[in-house]
Amino acid sequence: MGKGVKVAVIGGVFAVMVGGAGYGAYNLVSALNGDGGTSGASAEKRSGPPGKDEVEETTAKFFAAWQKGTVATAASYTNNDAAADRLLTAFADDAHITEVKITPGRAKGTTVPYTVKAKVSYDGKSKPLSYKSELTVVRGVTTGRALVDWQPSVVHPELKKDDTLVTEQSASPPIEAVGRDGSALTKEKYPSLGPVLDALREKYGEKAGGTPGIELVVRHNGNGAPDSPLLTLAEGKPGKLTTTISPSAQAAAEKAVKRFDESSVVAVKPTTGEVLAVANNRTDGFNAAFQGQAAPGSTMKIMTAAMLIDNGVTSMNGPAPCPSDAMWQGQTFKNLQGMKPDENATLAGSFMRSCNTAFIKLIDEKPLTDASLTEEAEERFGLGRDNWKTGVASFDGRVPTVSGPDRAAGAIGQGQVQMSPLNMASVTATAITGTFRQPYLVSPELDDRELARAEGLKASTAAQLKQMMRLTATQGTAQEAMRGLGGDIGAKTGSAEVDGNAKSNSWFTGFRGDIAAAAMTEEGGHGGDAAGPIVAAVLRTGG
Repeated sequence: MGKGVKVAVIGGVFAVMVGGAGYGAYNLVSALNGDGGTSGASAEKRSGPPGKDEVEETTAKFFAAWQKGTVATAASYTNNDAAADRLLTAFADDAHITEVKITPGRAKGTTVPYTVKAKVSYDGKSKPLSYKSELTVVRGVTTGRALVDWQPSVVHPELKKDDTLVTEQSASPPIEAVGRDGSALTKEKYPSLGPVLDALREKYGEKAGGTPGIELVVRHNGNGAPDSPLLTLAEGKPGKLTTTISPSAQAAAEKAVKRFDESSVVAVKPTTGEVLAVANNRTDGFNAAFQGQAAPGSTMKIMTAAMLIDNGVTSMNGPAPCPSDAMWQGQTFKNLQGMKPDENATLAGSFMRSCNTAFIKLIDEKPLTDASLTEEAEERFGLGRDNWKTGVASFDGRVPTVSGPDRAAGAIGQGQVQMSPLNMASVTATAITGTFRQPYLVSPELDDRELARAEGLKASTAAQLKQMMRLTATQGTAQEAMRGLGGDIGAKTGSAEVDGNAKSNSWFTGFRGDIAAAAMTEEGGHGGDAAGPIVAAVLRTGG
C-alpha cells in the first residue's frame, strides 16, 4: 500500500489514514491486526529516546485502537493506562463521539501532530467534529517500550488535568454578553474573556431569558470552573446579558497581557465600582485577575499609609525616616538594592521611593496594634470579609491579624497578606475617591444581590493618598511606566518575593481620571518592569 492511500473500512470502523507522516505499511498492518506490545518476553530492554520506527509503530497502533474503540488496547500503548482508559472511555460513552478517523502528520522527532475527524451524536442530533492535536512518544521507565506520553490533550487540545468531554443538554442556556456600549463580547474577539463569559453564562443564563441547547463541552472536574463549550449540536435561545465591560479598555487589556507570560489585569471605574476590563495571559486558564491570591508587595503600602494617617502616626508631609535597614522582633528588613537612606524623609518621600524600612519603623508606633492593618483593610477598603458579589467568582483579599515578623512583612505586602489584581484596583479606587464601592461585572439589579459595604476613608486621608500616588507616577518609582500619560494620574509599584522563584512577582496599580487598574505578572521583576506597562496601556484608553 503506497503513501497517501486511505485504508478501507474494516468491520465498519475507519482505520488510520496513511499520510504525510510516512507511516509504513508494516506498522499500519500490524496496528490493524492488534499486533502490539513487546516483541517478546526475551526482548532486550531498550533505552534512550525512541527511534523513528518506534515512534511510527507506537502511534499507528495507538491511533488504530482508539479508532476501533478498543479502549484498553489503546491505553496499553501509553505510559498511564489508567488515566488514558478513563478519558478514552468518556470520549465514546460521555461525549458520544463516533466514526473516528485520525490522520497523522509528519513527525518532528518524537512528536507527532494529527487531525481527528469524527461525529458527535446525541438525542437525535449529530454534527461533524474536527480538530488538531499532537502527542509525544517516550521510553517507558520500567519496560523500555516506546509509549505515548499520556496527557489529556492527546484526546483534545482543550483538555487539561482532570478535564473530560461530555455531550448533553447544556446545563445553562447560551448568553449574548454585551459590553457597556451594547456591543457583543465574544471569545473570538476577546479570548481572555472566555472563562469569564463561561462563568457568566453558568450563573445568569436562565436569568437572561435563554433556553438551553445540546453541546459538546469540556467539563472541568478539578477546579470547579464552568463547562467550556466546544461544539453546538442544537442551538439554544441565547439570553442577552449586559455587563460593565468597556470594549476599548478590554481590547487594550487583552493586548497588554500578551506581552508578559503569566500576567493578569483588572480595570474599574472608581466612581461606580464597575469593572471595565479583566484579562489574563496564563497557561492554566485560571482567572487570576479576579481569583488570584498572592502577596501584593509594595502596592500594599497604599493601605499601610492610610492606616498610619488614620491613626495619627504621621501624615503625607510628616516624618517617615528611611534607614538602610530596620529590625522588627528579631528580623531585619532591607530596601531594594541601591536605595540611598534618608533619615529626613517624609511619608510622601518614602512612599514615592517605596522605602520598606520607613513603613517597618512606623508600624510600632502607638496606638497601632497587631489588628490595625486588618481593621483598615476591612473597615475602610472593604477587603477580607468574604462578602463581595461581583457577578462571578472572586477573591476578597486577605489581611489577617498577625504578630511577630509577619506583622512587619504585611505592612509592605509580604507575609500572610494576599490580594488579586481586582482587589488592588479596588484599593486604588477607594484611595482616590475616599469611598469603597464594591467592584462588579453585572448589575446587582439583575439578581437583587447586595453589594458589600465599608466605611471608606476620611476626605483628608484620601486626598493625601491620591497626592502621594500622583508624586509616585510623576517623580517616583512609577515614573517610567506612566510616562506619556496625560491628565490626572497616580500609581504605586510593588515587587513581591516568592519562595523558590528566581525573580519577584511584578505588581502595579494606578489611576488616570475615572479609571483605576492593577496588574500582576508572575516573576516579572520590579513593579514597573512588567505590570507597570500593562496598567499604563489600559489607563491610556481612558475607559
